[in-house]
Order: sequence, then C-alpha cells, then structure tokens
Amino acid sequence: MNLKKEKNAVILAHYYQDGAIQDVADFVGDSLGLSQQAVDAKADIIVFAGVHFMAETAKILNPLKRVVVPDLNAGCSLADSCPPDSFNEFIKSHPDHVVVTYVNCSAAIKAMTDIVCTSSNAIQIIESIPKEKPIIFAPDKNLGNYINKVTGREMLLWDGSCVVHEAFAIDKILTLLKENPEAKIIAHPESEEHILKIASFIGSTAGMIRYVKEHPEEKYIVATEVGILHEMQKEVPDTVLIPAPAQEDNTCACSECAFMKVNTLQKLYEALINEAPLVEVPEDIRKEAVKPIERMLKLSV
Repeated sequence: MNLKKEKNAVILAHYYQDGAIQDVADFVGDSLGLSQQAVDAKADIIVFAGVHFMAETAKILNPLKRVVVPDLNAGCSLADSCPPDSFNEFIKSHPDHVVVTYVNCSAAIKAMTDIVCTSSNAIQIIESIPKEKPIIFAPDKNLGNYINKVTGREMLLWDGSCVVHEAFAIDKILTLLKENPEAKIIAHPESEEHILKIASFIGSTAGMIRYVKEHPEEKYIVATEVGILHEMQKEVPDTVLIPAPAQEDNTCACSECAFMKVNTLQKLYEALINEAPLVEVPEDIRKEAVKPIERMLKLSV
C-alpha cells in the first residue's frame, strides 16, 4: 500500500473489525496485542481500526505520534457504562482498595487506576496483587465475576457490561448444541455466567483463536463478537465455526458490535489520506493513564 509507506503509517485492527479492514492491517489482535504493538510502533502515524478507547490507549503510549481513527463515533457500550465522575466517587468511598480496570474503559478511568488488565492477562494481574489487599474491579462485572471464581478473590465489582457479550441467547445456543451435539462452545469471559457455565473453553479473542488452532479437528460454537470468525477461519480453514446466536433476530444471526462496524474500509482510507480524525488525550490525563498501562505491560512480557 503505497500511501501507507509514503506517510510512514501503521494500521492496527481489532479482531472484531470487518474482514476487509483486517486484511489490510499491519497487525490484527486483541486489546493486549494491540497495546503491545502500539508501544513498538516505529511509524509516524498510527491508524487504529477499533473502538475509541483502543485508539486512546495507543495515544497514551505514543504521545508524539499522530493517532487517527476511521470514525470517532466508534465508541464502546462497556466504556460508556463507567462515567468518570461516578467512578471517582466509587473509589473515594473505598479508599483502601487497589483499583484494577479492564482496558475497555476511557482514558479518564485509566487515570484513576492502579493497574490495567485485558482479558488475556486479567488472572495474572489479579494474582500479582497480595491476597490481603482488597480490589475494586471495573468496568465489566461479568469478567470480574469470572476472575473472582478462578482466583477465589472477592473483588468489589463496578456494575458495567458489554451489550454484545450479553446478547447471547442461551435457549438458541442450547438448540444449536442439540443440532450439533459434537460441537464445543468457546466463550469470551465478558459473557454472562450462564453462557460461561456451558463453555468448554473461556478466553480472550486471541486465546480463543489459539485454542481452536490447537484443536482444529473439533466443531465450535463461538460466543464472542462475530468479527473474530474472519481470522479464526483463516487459521483453521477446514474447521466448522458457528457464531453463537443472539437474542435479537438479525441478518447475521450472531452478536455483532455496531460500534466496531461503524468503521469501514473507505473511512480507513480517508483517515490515512487526511490524517484525521485525530484522537487526542489531555496531557494531565495521559500522564496518569500511562502509569497503570505500563505496569500491565511489564507484567505481560
């Protein structure tokens, strides 16, 4: 792509993006992988095809680089469920707690945080904190509940969630399982507990892809945003992959993130040409937000 070379730009895309965007990206990954790539970026311009908090994270880690997105309206229901003013009051009312936030939150929330985590490293991050220290975990209560069960902790959970991962219909999944009794359910830990209970494997987007690569002979019902199937199917072309059905009847019969799909290949091209829309983070917030991200990255080597 000549334009990308001329501008010394790198394109980062999340697994939930449209397949056409994933195909032109320099790196496709989950939140942890994209954070690590942002740190290693040698380009002058980072074009981030994902949702807004992801591009903010890239800007926090690369304050001198231009970070652009295809569409500033690519938000996140989970990030929106944790308003900074309310979360600040929540923290103040529990002053003895270590604050751990899932990377799916705004820069303002990260600035109030002791350490950030992703679904890939959440267990590792929580287990790095002394057992006697009480923990606030935000914003995803489903991921928090899952971590509590795995680690035996009793973290205080913020009441937030992702509409995409709460959209799966248990009755439709069980019907699908009856029709495909040999299939295994794999699920993202942002899913609700009743979905996780019937899953054979629970993991991040990258973890789910890795698991399927290691067991390609199986048939899978995949309970996360349907965009993951593009990369997953490339890794295991002969494996049957079925998107887990959502409660709402829609054209894809799956759970699809409307925010992720705001981005298009045309918008990506225009963002690269115009070097806009720019993602900016106020310096006072950036200075605080970078600390918990760097702590996470040091533990995730």
